[in-house]
Amino acid sequence: MKHDERYDAAELIAFAEKVLLAAGLPNEPARVVAEGLVAADLYGHTTHGLALLADYVDEIQNGRMEAIGRPAVLSSFAAVETWDAKRLPGIWTTKLAIQAAVERAAQFGLGAIAIRRSHHIACLATFLEAPARDKFLVLLFSSDPSAAHVAPFGGTKPVLTPNPIAAGIPAEPDPIILDISTSITTAGLCARARAEGTRLPHPWLMTADGTVTDDPNVLSSGGSILPIGGLDHGHKGFALSLLVESLTQGLSGFGRADQPSDWGASVMILAIALRAFASAADFEREISWLIEACRSSPSRVDSSPVRLPGEAAFERKKIAMERGVRLHPSIVGSLQKLASSQTIEVPRPRFESSTQN
Repeated sequence: MKHDERYDAAELIAFAEKVLLAAGLPNEPARVVAEGLVAADLYGHTTHGLALLADYVDEIQNGRMEAIGRPAVLSSFAAVETWDAKRLPGIWTTKLAIQAAVERAAQFGLGAIAIRRSHHIACLATFLEAPARDKFLVLLFSSDPSAAHVAPFGGTKPVLTPNPIAAGIPAEPDPIILDISTSITTAGLCARARAEGTRLPHPWLMTADGTVTDDPNVLSSGGSILPIGGLDHGHKGFALSLLVESLTQGLSGFGRADQPSDWGASVMILAIALRAFASAADFEREISWLIEACRSSPSRVDSSPVRLPGEAAFERKKIAMERGVRLHPSIVGSLQKLASSQTIEVPRPRFESSTQN
């Protein structure tokens, strides 16, 4: 028997907010960042939630994440703007940008915001549920021009980052939420495996000499993460990654050519108002038919029916809101260290149930 320790989501948000306030963030960004990190854990994306809190505090305290100010508008057209995020908290500035893009889409049908010099933006999926429920289809792209984890297809030297593509597609009863890296796995998952002394579930990496491996330690010795498709069809992931870098770094006017050294992101947000096209009703009719057709496809494995992107995340969120958030063991330890260093009480597990090993 073992205990299934869970934590109240509101208490986790309040704790993260206190930690960020103590580190120097003002009220608004501290609250938004805290909510964004916990939202990732609610979805089950445990490498992009509270696991990042200690790193964010370190970035603030060392001046690599700016605490004070607001993004600057570099160029503005009717439906389009380019922002300099000034290395302010990325979760906060991305939420501001999505709100701005949605406002423009409501007026013009489309709205787009390109962001340069953002700090890390964590879990892309967490930004997309709310606008999708409001009948806006939002696309979100991100890349980090300061890092290189993924080699171009056919090469061995890492040049790119995992460069996720995310979208919130309005649907009933829940949106379709996709958040897909253009590499087979993420740098965060590799870092966790390396810290725990474990190997990856599959050979998703490549050594500096081109040998495929499941050993995350190769990333510290010139190795790379394989693009989606691996050695067989990796040209597809490579092409998608180039698209992301073009939309984020190219259109924001800041990227690898500038040789930045600080952890961060270039971002592109595109918001689409359903009513500006055929109609919201027509869109919903088409998507509903597509969803039903996918669900009706016979399962290859009887115990694993077809699931839509985001469906498992919404199920995890529902359970977490009812019973509490399950945190990865490494996250609990980091929260305890933060609490000790800032004399803030860490939340206690409020939901425990005995389960079989």
